[in-house]
Amino acid sequence: MAIDQFIDNEVKGNDVVLFMKGTPQFPMCGFSGQVVQILDYLGVPYKGLNVLENEDLRNGIKSYSNWPTIPQLYVKGEFVGGCDIVREMFQAGELQSLMKDKGLPVKADAPA
Repeated sequence: MAIDQFIDNEVKGNDVVLFMKGTPQFPMCGFSGQVVQILDYLGVPYKGLNVLENEDLRNGIKSYSNWPTIPQLYVKGEFVGGCDIVREMFQAGELQSLMKDKGLPVKADAPA
């Protein structure tokens, strides 16, 4: 399977996907770690894919999204953004609203 087909399957086959450096349990960079903390705080189930394990995946996700940096967050097949965008959306309550609008469970105590 070509890498872009694999990425497409992951993005469309999972409600929330985070392409990151490391794993949700062991982030390997601060930016990936911040997005993991936000998603964990919101209590949203997500799949983390470690781009460090596969050079094709690491390069492929950048061309798939036309976005140069990792991490990259996808919700219901749509590219949301990288760390800065996710953090700004979270702080403004927009990320929580996006998740709820897409029918995803968000912890009740997470400010919206």
